[in-house]
Amino acid sequence: MRLLRRRTDEGLTPTRIDRSGATLGYPEALAALESRGRFGIHLGLSRTRALLAALGNPERSFRGALIAGTNGKGSVLALVGAALQAAGYRTGETPKPHLVTYRERLQIDGVAVDPETFARVAAEVLALADRVARRHGEPTEFELLTAITFRWFAEAGVDLAVVEVGLGGRLDATHAWDGGVAVVTNVSLDHMERLGSTVEAIAREKAAIIMRGDLAVTGAWGGALDVIERRSRRVAAPLTVTPPAPLRGLDRDGIEVELGRLGLVRVRLRGRHQAANTAVADATLDALEAAGIARVPDAARRAGYAAVRWPGRLELLSVEGRDVLLDGAHNPAGAAALADALDDLAPFLAPGRPTLVLAIMADKDVDGVVGALAGAALLADARVICTAPAGGRALPPEQLAARWAAVAAQRGVADQRGVADQREVADQRGVAARPEARAATVEAIADPRAALDAALASGSGPGPVIVAGSLYLVGAARAILVADPHLVPDPPLATLETAPR
Repeated sequence: MRLLRRRTDEGLTPTRIDRSGATLGYPEALAALESRGRFGIHLGLSRTRALLAALGNPERSFRGALIAGTNGKGSVLALVGAALQAAGYRTGETPKPHLVTYRERLQIDGVAVDPETFARVAAEVLALADRVARRHGEPTEFELLTAITFRWFAEAGVDLAVVEVGLGGRLDATHAWDGGVAVVTNVSLDHMERLGSTVEAIAREKAAIIMRGDLAVTGAWGGALDVIERRSRRVAAPLTVTPPAPLRGLDRDGIEVELGRLGLVRVRLRGRHQAANTAVADATLDALEAAGIARVPDAARRAGYAAVRWPGRLELLSVEGRDVLLDGAHNPAGAAALADALDDLAPFLAPGRPTLVLAIMADKDVDGVVGALAGAALLADARVICTAPAGGRALPPEQLAARWAAVAAQRGVADQRGVADQREVADQRGVAARPEARAATVEAIADPRAALDAALASGSGPGPVIVAGSLYLVGAARAILVADPHLVPDPPLATLETAPR
């Protein structure tokens, strides 16, 4: 039995989580789950499988696509989900990480689970945790969340699910489910401390989601593709390899690509890298049809791609007349994609000196992310404000500012190439170079809200504001800037504590 203590005016009131059917409120359920984070990440499938078995194996009641990859998983999930919804399917989705509310991680038809349902299903799963722990060890937060998700999807009667892998693939909790279609978007270096030090080693972890009887799809290339092809042959899973769709145009609100029999297609996602993700998404829909899981007609695909939403990922807002662009870009490959997108978007953004509000987690490749972002011509003369979202994992702002200055100086962006590159990009696009070009400046403001206020202050000029480097920062900024009825921020958990075990 587990006790969760809720602080009240009268003292600490215990709320029991047991087999008797006692319930939790949403804040208590969230605190109980997040307290499991102190056990860290323990990769392996036995605990998740035991939880699902205790629940009656709800994951067996629906099929769908399991999506792994270094970058692009969420974009492919959003594209596939939007097309399935346009075709009339009731679709479960698991985008991650969340931005402003934990409930974003469990969605049906793009709508997050309501707090009451989340709390009820969480209580049911938490009641089984101690039983599982006796034989398999303590279930982690993500393992419990995976069981909650599959239990809710089964209860709600989804037609199919589109599930994003959490970390790697082979030993990730989501791999306890085999939906029939396995997707690996791409592979690059990330989470190397857990997945391996080479692209090929990481690809082996991700390719392991391809199981016998599956249909497989990938947008990977090079050594990673070799690994994925070997895995597919070993388990006799037909594999579709999808190169990026040809990019035919881009503007402020999205891109246009040439997509096989669909011809010219409008995609409401920004960034030329989305051409690759759109190709993988379309091939995933083909695989779902070939597997007899779902059929999405061409018209529904077009409608879904044109209407897709993916908050916090190259999301462009207008805030008091200012362009504000939100994007996580938490690893070098993601940062490089953002840098390309910034230069592509430059002609469509308000003129003026840009401001970059930046935070990077300390366990990431900080220099790799900084180097990629510093290569953007748009940021050659930027005001860079380094900050740190709450949680303690972010690199201290002063250290991040020093790393930016050192990496930018090494690249020669600020004082050698910046202005010339900016003019070259402007010439290529047939627009005037920004007249305010100057050396980038770097500063540290610890509080994200204060950093955002400084970026939006009238004295900063009319140029665009870019918030990037960490989805934790993007989530904090979005909660401040956007009144989204579908994504109401979670209540603070500072008043909740978990009793010692």
